[in-house]
Order: sequence, then C-alpha cells, then structure tokens
Amino acid sequence: MTLAKNPQPIIIRTERGLTISGTRITLYDVMDYLTAQYPPKFICSLLHLTDEQISAALSYIEANCPEVEAEYQFVLKQAEENRQYWQERNREHSDRVATMQPKPGREILWAKLQQQKARHQLEV
Repeated sequence: MTLAKNPQPIIIRTERGLTISGTRITLYDVMDYLTAQYPPKFICSLLHLTDEQISAALSYIEANCPEVEAEYQFVLKQAEENRQYWQERNREHSDRVATMQPKPGREILWAKLQQQKARHQLEV
C-alpha cells in the first residue's frame, strides 16, 4: 500500500509476513490487538507506531480482509503448534528439574524458592 505523500509502501511482505515498513511489527501483531478490541490509538501507542503507520495497517487490513484474516488464522495455528511442540519436548526436562534437590549449602535458598513457587500457585 502506498500513500500519496510517501512513495514507499508502508505494508510490505517480509519473511515474517505482512509487515509495517521500517519496523518488525506485523499486521498479525496489530490483528491480535484488534481481536482483543483495543482502540487504534492504544495499539498505536503500544506498538510505537506513527498515525500514518497505524492508519496504513488498518486500511490494508480492511481492504484485504479475507486474505489477511486467512493468513492471521494460519499464523495463530502455527504458533499454537509450535507452543505444543516445545511444551511436549521440554516436559521431560521440566519434570526432571522439578524433582532436583538443592546443592549442598543452598538449602535455605531452596526453601525460599519453594515458598515463592507455592505462593505463586495460589495466585494462579
């Protein structure tokens, strides 16, 4: 997408997908916030975008909604598959770490850590 006063395209395709030019922010990042019903001004502030950049992103999403939505759903699916893969791959390691005993001389620190973990579990 090119705006009249700027000959450079603001939305470009990179190896990360549809990206706001000059940033590492993808349209999928913007879509996450739109899906959560954040207002555009707040998204702009969160992602440190200019008014021109957020306007171009929103215009591009609106003009190409079916394609952007399809890509967004693919990105979400891929991210979930990656999360599940790494969770399963690290499960054995996590279980092993959970049963480890403290090194000699660190028992007091270990006890404090266990107390913190227990408190955190109650908060969740």
